[in-house]
Amino acid sequence: MPAAQGVSLPLPPTAGSMSLEEALAHRRSACEFALGALTLDEISRLVWAAQGFTAPEGRTAPSPGATYPLEVYVVAGNVGDLAAGVYCYRPVPHRLELVTDGDIRVPLADAAVGQTWISRAAMVVVIAAVFERTTAHYGKRGERYVYVEAGHAAQNLLLQATALGLGARPVGAFNELGISHLLRLPGGEVPLYLVPVGRVPRF
Repeated sequence: MPAAQGVSLPLPPTAGSMSLEEALAHRRSACEFALGALTLDEISRLVWAAQGFTAPEGRTAPSPGATYPLEVYVVAGNVGDLAAGVYCYRPVPHRLELVTDGDIRVPLADAAVGQTWISRAAMVVVIAAVFERTTAHYGKRGERYVYVEAGHAAQNLLLQATALGLGARPVGAFNELGISHLLRLPGGEVPLYLVPVGRVPRF
């Protein structure tokens, strides 16, 4: 894909101001978001937490047999220095590649059984999977492993959002075909999880 159709992300730091224990204690599911935009630095940390590399052969989330069935997409609507659109996260070289441009947060919320609050998030992370990468090694049981891995990735993302002072919430209720069409997912990829992320209101 041409360089003009993507963006390289700043390298995420491996130390922060909030401990893991604090992030666990403060993590809450949020469905109210403020209007402020997210930054590329925050996006970088969030997608890295979900599926980034921590070593040449290791990622932030464990994967059965290192089969790595997950694909992470960013539906950007209000992100500084990033045009609205759908992007696929490439852990190497830590980059977002444009899939399609335009703000699709409203139709995405419609496809999530009309959960309109999703459209107010600055962006939505979509975790999808190619089951065959894992079932080719583990057979039918591999399907279970893929779902478990998606849970690992989503929790990492939620804790990172908490550490950044952002609101986030996992969503499992949606029309798979509708989401696949909106994101133009390749054949064989299945959406498993939506995680809207945004700034939290200050009262």
